[in-house]
Amino acid sequence: MATTFDRIAGHPARKQVNVGKIVMWIIMLILVAITLFPLWWVIRTGFTSPGALFRDTTALLPVDTTATNYLRVLGLIDPKTLVGQQASGISAGSLNFFLYLRNSFVVSGLITVGQTFFSALSAFAFARLKFPFRNQLFFLYLTGLMVPSIVLFIPNFVLMRQLGWIGTIQGIVAPTFLMTPFAVFFIRQFFLSLNKDLEEAAKLDGCTPLGIFWRVALPLVVGPLMTLALLTFIGSWNDYLWPLLVGKDESVRVLTVALGIFRSQTPQGAPDWTGLMASAAVSIAPTVLIFVVFGRKIVDSIQFSGFR
Repeated sequence: MATTFDRIAGHPARKQVNVGKIVMWIIMLILVAITLFPLWWVIRTGFTSPGALFRDTTALLPVDTTATNYLRVLGLIDPKTLVGQQASGISAGSLNFFLYLRNSFVVSGLITVGQTFFSALSAFAFARLKFPFRNQLFFLYLTGLMVPSIVLFIPNFVLMRQLGWIGTIQGIVAPTFLMTPFAVFFIRQFFLSLNKDLEEAAKLDGCTPLGIFWRVALPLVVGPLMTLALLTFIGSWNDYLWPLLVGKDESVRVLTVALGIFRSQTPQGAPDWTGLMASAAVSIAPTVLIFVVFGRKIVDSIQFSGFR
């Protein structure tokens, strides 16, 4: 009523404040701050001088700010130089960071490419091809989701040892290179939602099942495939136990395993928290960058309808 009166009287209409929207934004900002605070604390601890770590534990900014921890993790400081600084709390431990980073990218990249491609092949077969006992075989395959991955460690390790792949990149990659039940199930659901008329039109044009998969079906599920690739890459990047068992040699050691060994290099009784936090911040940087660049694909795949 007041707004109508103002308009008749020639006064500019006053904007109504949406209290609910303001409250919603405040709650979202609080949740984002709570979510990002541990990440900030990791970065803050990495820039804190080791000797001043426990001097002011409530400070939100680094205490006695130094980049020594990050330089040490990146291997840009000679360990012999650090030996004389141990009295000030600086550890002499260091990482061959770029070697371990390369190994992590190689392992994660191979697993991502192999698992995404072969899972898409299997998912297309279960969704579109007709063969005896298809549904029964798919159900049997999905029972693999109920098997804890730790149960498969011993048989996989024995197999890798018999193949002579212990201490090799292929030994780390092999168990998850082809496909996983979750990946096949995930992609199959999108293949089932595709329009069958496109497949029938391709058959009339003389396209083979492999041609239909490669030229018709696969381009329509780029969004879900990108989502699967991101999840697979991040999962393999963060994997620790299997690379620790198979890839102990330094030449094939991945970054997660190297961080654990870096912790054991600490000569003091207490862990080298500043070095560990610096190494943790550096190790998660690639996955954060990938999410920033490709994160939109995950949102797009949620709204996937079969056509793009």
